[in-house]
Amino acid sequence: MNKKTHFISTSIVKEINNSDNVSILELDQEEIISLFKANGILLFRGFDVDVDIFKEFTNLLSIDFINYAGGAFSRRVINGDETLLSVNDFKSEIKLHGEMYYQKNIPLMLWFFCANPPLEDGETTVCDGRQFFNEISSSTKELFSKKKLKFNVRISQEDWQKKYQTDDLNQLEEMCRKNNTHLTVNEDQSILLEYISPAIIPSRCGKYKVFINSLLPTKQLNPKILNFEDDSEIPEEVVSEMNEIAEKITTEISWQKGDILMIDNTRILHGRRSFADDQKDIYIRLCSPAFSF
Repeated sequence: MNKKTHFISTSIVKEINNSDNVSILELDQEEIISLFKANGILLFRGFDVDVDIFKEFTNLLSIDFINYAGGAFSRRVINGDETLLSVNDFKSEIKLHGEMYYQKNIPLMLWFFCANPPLEDGETTVCDGRQFFNEISSSTKELFSKKKLKFNVRISQEDWQKKYQTDDLNQLEEMCRKNNTHLTVNEDQSILLEYISPAIIPSRCGKYKVFINSLLPTKQLNPKILNFEDDSEIPEEVVSEMNEIAEKITTEISWQKGDILMIDNTRILHGRRSFADDQKDIYIRLCSPAFSF
């Protein structure tokens, strides 16, 4: 591979830097795959990349792109492609999380592309869910082993139609069934969704445990919808412990124009710092790897 790789300080992020002025499409795919499997997160920097090249590059390494139906945030479709979405429709901080861990079917892999960096702030935050698990106290590990997380979300008819991109209740019922989500339809056509999820999962190889879920941003942005599966509250001291660990092991990525970030969504948590300007333009694609994983 015509590239130079190095770690960003002591972080988990492996950087593939364009030291020889080559096209990102010329990189050795097998070496990319090997690095990705080992590290779970790769940053491609210094390549001449626009939106079309980003799509072409990600198509080489990915399959099963999804359109974010059922997603928690509002995301703008880019250039009419429902698999290419903005991630900056609001500017506040988002705590570390796994993408779409409030449902069964998650994208196994994420791609981010920096079309335009912010003037300042707005860094993407990442950490390794394996390391996160190792940092958790024994008592909290035991608590999470006994109690799963439960998301209870009430949504108006207008909002669920936007969220799920359909006005057909049969289609909604099928999507919920596939995602192990219990659906209740009320008389006014509003709905109640209930989904139960572990906070800690086994790694793909089965050798490790991984803390990856949607606990922290949910408790940050909409705390009332998340409790344990027995409806008991998640203790504040547990949430504080998770936030303290997150800050301790977080790596910040300050975006540069043309950066591409490749993330294993079964291992690496991500989030972002708040920002204030209107310059930031970051896109995401949600998919599965086109290689054994």
